[in-house]
Amino acid sequence: MLIDFKDEDFESKIKKEDISVIQFSAEWCGPCKTLKPIMKKLAAEYSGKAGFYYADIEDAAINTGSAAGIRGVPTVIIYKKGIEVDRKVGGVPESYMKEFLDKNI
Repeated sequence: MLIDFKDEDFESKIKKEDISVIQFSAEWCGPCKTLKPIMKKLAAEYSGKAGFYYADIEDAAINTGSAAGIRGVPTVIIYKKGIEVDRKVGGVPESYMKEFLDKNI
């Protein structure tokens, strides 16, 4: 399941989970809209291995996006106990995202 992310989730969820995957996006972003269903599918596929979140950098995730240094969307960041371990910037095909997740989860 792809969970809608809010800034307060970083402290209450991301820092406590072994592995978290956050898609930082914006409502106006075309590649973000294309990536979202891919991330929903992968969230189901990797269920139990990582928490998957969708973060709108202009709404509920403005502080977290800023703290993470998001300069372009979509950006997918993988965190382990709240520490960034890797990121992928830009819209990518499902196979690339799966490869990225396999490398880090």
